Amino acid sequence: MTITNQLATSNAIRVDGASFFSSFPGKPNHLLARRLPLANRRVQTCCYGETSLKPMTHVTMHETETISVSDGVGIVRFLKGKSYLVTGATGFLAKDFMKSKLIPVLGDIAQENLGFDSEIAANISDEIDVIISCGGRTTFDDRYDSALSVNALGPGRLLSFAKDCKKLKLFLHYSTAFVTGKKEGKVPETTLSIGENITSDLNIELELKLASEAVRMFHGSEENKKLKELGMERAQHYGWENTYTFTKAMGESIIHNQRGDLPVVIIRPSIIESSYKEPFPSWLQGIRMSAPLILAYGKDHIPHLLGDYQSYFDIIPVDMVVNATIAAMSKHGCGNVPELKLYNVTSTSHPNPLTLGELMDFSQQHLLDSPLRETTKELDRIKFHSSIESFTSSVFNTIVKQERETNNGEGEAESHTPLSMKGKRKLKYFESLAKIYQPYMFFQTRFDDRNTRSLLQEMSMEERKMFGFDVRDIDWESYIIKVHLQGIKRVVFGGRSS
Repeated sequence: MTITNQLATSNAIRVDGASFFSSFPGKPNHLLARRLPLANRRVQTCCYGETSLKPMTHVTMHETETISVSDGVGIVRFLKGKSYLVTGATGFLAKDFMKSKLIPVLGDIAQENLGFDSEIAANISDEIDVIISCGGRTTFDDRYDSALSVNALGPGRLLSFAKDCKKLKLFLHYSTAFVTGKKEGKVPETTLSIGENITSDLNIELELKLASEAVRMFHGSEENKKLKELGMERAQHYGWENTYTFTKAMGESIIHNQRGDLPVVIIRPSIIESSYKEPFPSWLQGIRMSAPLILAYGKDHIPHLLGDYQSYFDIIPVDMVVNATIAAMSKHGCGNVPELKLYNVTSTSHPNPLTLGELMDFSQQHLLDSPLRETTKELDRIKFHSSIESFTSSVFNTIVKQERETNNGEGEAESHTPLSMKGKRKLKYFESLAKIYQPYMFFQTRFDDRNTRSLLQEMSMEERKMFGFDVRDIDWESYIIKVHLQGIKRVVFGGRSS
């Protein structure tokens, strides 16, 4: 689930009159070789891009809800004639936002001035109306040095570039709803700042120094291991679950402290999963947060999970995140108000939050009829464990039993029975996955989304048809079975859903 720190800008594409300059992580040299000669990396004016502004089929009105009778927040009016710089454009979220082939120009958010040469930087800064910061590293236990450079310092570098953009109307940054760390109760839509709601003991310069010292001390595979351990240790020391959320919190704080009078919007989505409707229901890229749990159960037949059946599993379809972003961008990108506005795009704040138990029950319901592998055995109902010891012991016994059956043996597993090398690797993987996911498997926090609900109420009926993001419309059983599991199966089976 990593997204690398490299980026590039491209020529603009037109979407109903709007121009998009995109930034790509990944293999920029490969893309440049295919798309644009290295000797002539220029920002083009425009090229055709397929619009994604398709109307939704219906809008459901909920009790006590009002709706704008005007043109709402003015989405269509705002989008026309604008140019956008989007970082991380090959990532899952940005791809739903930018459904067109673009010509990239090499850059790197881990470098000052984004790694642009002066000509490219000047061309882009003359044209851009909105910067959308999508790039980041999303591995929970990432190397500390890499996560600091990209998630913590990357937004600041992009913000510095933004201040040189002559036409810039808005800086929009994607964070995560889990950025506030280990909290209980309801998490408000308030910005993070060191010395205010982040302890003043946290010193980013000191954290960079610690990571640099670790790089000098260790080498090879040990370096990677130690830097991952360091990130998790520092995160948990300060009250965060993992390196990812910890460094994203630092990035938010830097934006808050360095933005000056620049209008800023921060979007905090929860667990982003398969699309609800756009570009088509169940569109998904890669193995994401819920997929390893479902695959361990449905593909590997491990009916055990470290977690609480009643805990919240806060997921949000990717297209709803994008639609909320477009609405927020349109509202705040035309008023020239130098404020910082934050939106939790989440599902636990509504009356029908999805629980972890429901996710697994719906998965079993579907996989009994449409299994992920050929087998004569039915899936057992999943058992939830409250301790890592109980979970590991049960998984061990399950793998031993599976190996015995594969070798035509019978009988229950015994504690002294040895595992094969393959079995040991499986056990190590499931134990590691359980430890990494543990904070989210006992999750009882709910996210306040009053800003997001207020934004939705300001939208006109026509805007809601085209850019809807009301999570209350989702029937979780239908979404998991008919949409999300189809997306996972399409990824697993290489484009086929069965």
